[in-house]
Amino acid sequence: MELVNGKYEFTGGISPLDLCKEYGTPLYVYDAAVMARQYRRLVAAFPYPKLRIHYACKALTNIHVLKHFKSLGSSLDCVSIQEVHMGIHAGFEPQDILFTPNFAGSDEFDEAVALGVKINIDAIPMLENWGLHHPNVPVCIRINPHLMAGGNSKISVGHIDSKFGISIHQLPHVMRIVESQKLKINGLHMHTGSDILDVEIFLKGAEILFEAARKFPDLEYIDLGSGFKVPYKPEDIETDVEELGEKLSARFVEFCQEYGRELTLMFEPGKFLVSESGYLLAKCTLVKQTTSTSFIGLNTGLNHLIRPMFYGSYHKIVNVTEPTFKPRIYTVVGNICETDTFGHDRRIAEVVEGDIIAFYNAGAYGWMMSSNYNSRFRPAEVLITDGKAKLIRRRETIDDLLATQML
Repeated sequence: MELVNGKYEFTGGISPLDLCKEYGTPLYVYDAAVMARQYRRLVAAFPYPKLRIHYACKALTNIHVLKHFKSLGSSLDCVSIQEVHMGIHAGFEPQDILFTPNFAGSDEFDEAVALGVKINIDAIPMLENWGLHHPNVPVCIRINPHLMAGGNSKISVGHIDSKFGISIHQLPHVMRIVESQKLKINGLHMHTGSDILDVEIFLKGAEILFEAARKFPDLEYIDLGSGFKVPYKPEDIETDVEELGEKLSARFVEFCQEYGRELTLMFEPGKFLVSESGYLLAKCTLVKQTTSTSFIGLNTGLNHLIRPMFYGSYHKIVNVTEPTFKPRIYTVVGNICETDTFGHDRRIAEVVEGDIIAFYNAGAYGWMMSSNYNSRFRPAEVLITDGKAKLIRRRETIDDLLATQML
């Protein structure tokens, strides 16, 4: 969404104010062109022929978004059996889906095997039992490289205290299990979490995985996860995927020559692909002046966008209705009966009741982490594609809240 001649517009000249009039607020809006731009940028960054991008669909699993990424050539990374079913429903072939759960029950793994998707295991007990239940099914192993990557401890998952993955120091134990049960290991995987700031840290993690890979002669692919940082603030830093792609592709070619076979190089980005495509539009219900603070109160809250409260994440906030008014300093809050502050002391064009306020970078983990807290409805979703806006999820109603309750 850009400011054009004093008015905000989406791709194709679509007005966010018109969308709010048609579909109401709060409203999630996604731009398919931005998703395509990010996907193609990542593919272009890695000049390696056997490259596979698996969209980490936990970021945004709306079926229309999944179909869009399939049309771009993407595969899928799923962390629950429900996401697997969503992917198959969207048209993904099972062999193009990687099932990467954490602390999932054996029933989920059994179902994933029956569906024919790729399996990723990140715990020694599960690996120990694999040969007993699925002796002929190859698996990928998720390694924890013990690297602290990213600035937020809640989304950095490759450090030594993380619950994710099998410690690189437990590799001898893993080898004993693999050899005793004659398991076929067809992939190695790591994921260090979001907001990787230093390309060299990522390359270091890759080297750890390459060293481990030499112990497994039947590998078909190496999955280096994701965690590419996107910019949130003006002049914010982001992962230099072009530099990473150039350096890592060259190193991967060298490793494959050392390994003796050309392997598939895989990544599983989520936020990188959809964060910048999404916006949350909400209406100002009240401007409240206290002795020290001017509050913009909205008809949304942590039930629709919890990331600022949960992660302390930053989202650019603008006045869509009157973007050229003189800016004032506001604290932006929600309507939930909790402290749900979106941003402190933000410089925003002067706001009055009824104005539409927009949050940027709301495509990833926005609607997906929303809830019915305070028994409020979750927002509708709109996808802009080919210059047209399409409703891809209707707003909830009281009937939806009651649908699963035994009355």
